[in-house]
Amino acid sequence: MFEHCLYFNTTSLARQLEREWTVAFKPFGLTPSQAFMIRVILDKEQITGSDLALELNISKATCSRTLDGLFELGFVKKVHTGKDARSYELHPTPKAKSLKAQINQASGDVTKRIKKVIGTDSFETTVLSLRNIGSSIK
Repeated sequence: MFEHCLYFNTTSLARQLEREWTVAFKPFGLTPSQAFMIRVILDKEQITGSDLALELNISKATCSRTLDGLFELGFVKKVHTGKDARSYELHPTPKAKSLKAQINQASGDVTKRIKKVIGTDSFETTVLSLRNIGSSIK
């Protein structure tokens, strides 16, 4: 019925992948959304909330809600830039920095498992195709 439906098939795949990464990030007390967000913040070292939302292709409201959880967990802090009272950057805390390698490893392990199941070429072609489709639709 949905053999040719991009929406159905990508959403179905997203749910399956959500389960995989949920298991991977559970030991850190993070959801997949939080873990991928903290990975960006760790990689950039400092980033504005707007730029983070753009990087993750999510709304500012979704970004703020996810950040709230990371603030509560002590993984991210706000550093005011001095431009005005509302202007700030997001910085990883020492707690986040201490888990960087482990979080990246957990994500990498899931990627390795999926590549083993579907093949590296299929994996890389699929990711590239999805990124191209996403860029084209914007």
